[in-house]
Amino acid sequence: MTDRISAITDFMLQLDALKSVNRRTYINGGERVENSAEHSWHLAMACWAFTELLQDDYDVPKLIKLALLHDLGEIGAGDTFLYSNDRDSAHIEERESVKQIASHPGNPIGNIVELWEEQEAGKSKEAKLLKVIDRLLPFLHNITSEGRAWQDNGINKNQVLKMHQFIKNESPEIYGWFIAKLEYAVEQGWLISS
Repeated sequence: MTDRISAITDFMLQLDALKSVNRRTYINGGERVENSAEHSWHLAMACWAFTELLQDDYDVPKLIKLALLHDLGEIGAGDTFLYSNDRDSAHIEERESVKQIASHPGNPIGNIVELWEEQEAGKSKEAKLLKVIDRLLPFLHNITSEGRAWQDNGINKNQVLKMHQFIKNESPEIYGWFIAKLEYAVEQGWLISS
């Protein structure tokens, strides 16, 4: 029994490394940047809340699992900023990191890689909602911090529109909210208009 507990606690410490991966998103109106573990928890809670709001037949336990592990690959790969030129290839290094984490001798969760691949592909109903909410949260943080991360990184309205365009098909209601807030951010001068 002691060996099993030691193995799983070693695995927990490996997962704890996600707390050391900083993102560019400011929390609490600009207090500090969040880390990827905080983001994953926030995403899990937001997905759960949205399933209650939308009242659709989502597999909530699966959705929460997808949210909790969606950025697990960042332990080895680091966070790739949404507007980075390396965005399209980030999944390669992240995938290898997820495989390494899953192979830890203390890992009792047999389907980490399979679930990570599901959220990465974004084809299941749960993965599609996850992708929408995963884009929504940093956007929301930018609104509450008066566009601080956008300004720090010289991001403009067209870049934001491009990276959030897919939401229009997945959830017109959320997209409508997003567009209204985007226009407000431009009006306030928090986001460059072109």
